[in-house]
Amino acid sequence: MMHPLSTRLFDFSHTLAAPLLERVHYPWEVLPKIAAYIQELARQLPADFEEIAPQVWVGQGTYIEKTALIIGPAIIGRNCQIRHSAFIRDQVIMGDQVVVGNSSEVKNAILFDDVQIPHFNYVGDSILGHRAHLGAGAILSNFKSTHDEINVYLDEKKMGTGLKKFGALIGDRVEIGSNAVLFPGTIVGRDAVIYPLCPVRGYVAEGSILKNDGSIFPRK
Repeated sequence: MMHPLSTRLFDFSHTLAAPLLERVHYPWEVLPKIAAYIQELARQLPADFEEIAPQVWVGQGTYIEKTALIIGPAIIGRNCQIRHSAFIRDQVIMGDQVVVGNSSEVKNAILFDDVQIPHFNYVGDSILGHRAHLGAGAILSNFKSTHDEINVYLDEKKMGTGLKKFGALIGDRVEIGSNAVLFPGTIVGRDAVIYPLCPVRGYVAEGSILKNDGSIFPRK
């Protein structure tokens, strides 16, 4: 049975990966399953998706700059912008109207509709909800320097994930400020705001503001 965390974070109507998320209990459990799901999904994509390179399917209206590099398997939705020097690799599912910008890298991730990672961002082994936005230089770190299993903090309890690579779960409409760094296993609730330059770990509650000194306030 799916854990309530998934629907607290994400509106499933804004992703082609909804059936995959519905199959698992905790949302991070989809991360090792993205590659197989892309192969399944590719067989039933709408007619306006085109395979532009081996195992790279792109929806109608999407613009890909010549200097971008995409290594499949990957599914990129409609009307997206893949800008100069973007790097997309190793199992990525993107929704519609997604922006991946200058020198941003996406790896083994699910990006819901209208996500923006426009400038110098790294998104690895992560899920970003509808209209999530990363400021310039914001990083979702996905690997501990000690090489240990990555833990999450859920319902005020520490929990192992069984994963050694896991970035973050970013809820719908989250705003992450420039040069913020999210530690592995971070969860950010819907409509939260992260100030620029913040180091972020653990769980940031829905509708809250995390400031540089670590203080948290409700978002008005």
